[in-house]
Amino acid sequence: MLLSILTVIYILLAIAMIALILMQRGAGAQAGSGFGGGASATVFGSRGASNFLSKSTKWLAILFFVISLGMAWYATHSSTRTPAQQDLGLMGQVPAATATKPAAGTTTVPPAPAPQAPGSSVPALPEQPATTTPAPATPSPTTPPPASGG
Repeated sequence: MLLSILTVIYILLAIAMIALILMQRGAGAQAGSGFGGGASATVFGSRGASNFLSKSTKWLAILFFVISLGMAWYATHSSTRTPAQQDLGLMGQVPAATATKPAAGTTTVPPAPAPQAPGSSVPALPEQPATTTPAPATPSPTTPPPASGG
């Protein structure tokens, strides 16, 4: 509940800081005051808004960073679950493999699959009757090919 309230205050502070920063004048804004932009027409008095806006922005920024650090500290220290207790989804349903340490100097290699005889699983082709077909006779050219001219 407290974290939700701090999150709302955090967002409101961020919006207020954005508004105050955008309302402030830049460093080059004083150059235009010599051409008829008098300080007597300001809302915040003859000294201008820079003093009020800069102080407000400073205090909002301090609150923003304090709440940021507090929420970060709360997030890291409120977690009581260890990584083994986290919900792993599908991987949490897989049984953990028991790791046994082999004796010194021995290695564990999985056995190779038993070899199969080549052709034991391949069916033989059915016998096809042998047919003899005479080779086609090539005609002998008795007439010369026509000459192409052009």
